[in-house]
Amino acid sequence: QVQLVESGGGLVQPGGSLRLSCAASASGYTMAWFRQAPAKEREFVAAIRWTGRSTYRTYYPDSVKGRFTISSDNAKNMAYLQMNSLKSEDTAVYYCAANPNLAATSLRSDYPYWGQGTQVTVSS
Repeated sequence: QVQLVESGGGLVQPGGSLRLSCAASASGYTMAWFRQAPAKEREFVAAIRWTGRSTYRTYYPDSVKGRFTISSDNAKNMAYLQMNSLKSEDTAVYYCAANPNLAATSLRSDYPYWGQGTQVTVSS
């Protein structure tokens, strides 16, 4: 079992940037970020899967591809989400999630471990 704690959320203007962090209590998990806006379903934002000691693959939906970047530091048990060119529609609570299996999927049900979430608000 792993505990996850997100940080870094806040208020940012459209076009701005924000970096979210996720501290994990253990290593060896595929990490992902999801988000949930008011009255909407929780949706997949990004995932990272390490394929070797220094190689990895990342996955994004079209809605954030080219604007968001997921990364992780295995030595520190940290995952990050760099968000650039933010839009008002990116406003949501962002959640870090962990999957003990190697597969990096976009399905909520594949991730048994979740953080408490951090609010991101994009507004002028």
